[in-house]
Amino acid sequence: MSGGITDVPGVEVGHASDFEGLTGCTVVLFPEGAIGGGLAPGMAAGTRGMDIFRSLHLRDEIHGILLAGGSGFGLDATGGVMRYLEERGIGFDVKITRVPRVPSAVIFDLPLGDCRRRPDVEMGYQACLNARSGPVEQGSVGVGTGATVGKLYGLKRAMKGGVGTASVEGPYGVVGALAVVNAFGDVLDYHTREILAGLRDEAGTRLISTVEEMKKGKAPRAFDFGFREGEGQNTTLAVVAFEASLIKPELNVLALMAQRALVKTISPIHTTFDGDVIFTASVGRSKGKADLNVLGILAEEVLAEAINNAVKAAKGLGGVPSRADLLQIQNKEA
Repeated sequence: MSGGITDVPGVEVGHASDFEGLTGCTVVLFPEGAIGGGLAPGMAAGTRGMDIFRSLHLRDEIHGILLAGGSGFGLDATGGVMRYLEERGIGFDVKITRVPRVPSAVIFDLPLGDCRRRPDVEMGYQACLNARSGPVEQGSVGVGTGATVGKLYGLKRAMKGGVGTASVEGPYGVVGALAVVNAFGDVLDYHTREILAGLRDEAGTRLISTVEEMKKGKAPRAFDFGFREGEGQNTTLAVVAFEASLIKPELNVLALMAQRALVKTISPIHTTFDGDVIFTASVGRSKGKADLNVLGILAEEVLAEAINNAVKAAKGLGGVPSRADLLQIQNKEA
């Protein structure tokens, strides 16, 4: 398994990064349109435009998906994506113009860099200008610029997260995934369950299990303003795209199936500190009836690979080390 979400025909990806503010955004564009679905299993999600995925909503076509840093402020970048698409005549035809549908979700990355610098309309527009159908840059770029993982004891013992992607060819066409990993917990290898990145010991040179620490009664300390550190500050966002022709209810089911990847690669997952969101999209290039169970298996595998790739490709920023940094320290000690 390799490649990226842009291996799915009709999918483009663009990043915009602020390496001074340590934030950014990433767009997944569907210039010819796509049918969308989604699921928000996290308890602290920050989203915009996900109402289109409800069964009672009459429309089901989307034209892009925005993933942004900046917490709720970052949702402003959606306007830039909509402006870019409208200028190119992409969107729902309302006669006087076209209105693009761009569901969006955000991660909380404010503590790592300058909390006053957030993705905005211009950054969303720039990400669209950077969008391509070719290879996707991974790691500490775009929405992954300020992403971190393993935050039980705050950033001082956390590690860098990032954005990752992968794809696989299946019996119903290509399935591709893109994910930004900004989890409260640790990131595990999908196949071995080894901790790839997450909570570090007091010396900062070894990985330890967040789950095992919490089972000892360890918990995030209280903020002065009334809620626990980490609450609402962590998120894994994902987009899974299918070449297969699917309808909205099927895509909502596949979002549920795809979340198995989060369960198997992030520990703990779906805590009260996380705002996880999974988007699904069908470009409808591969015709014929597809088996949802097969697509669900492929979605899980490709999303898990994307999550693992995100931390493997991450670079240390803002004083928070990456997996590569930690391995280098351990090799010097050996």
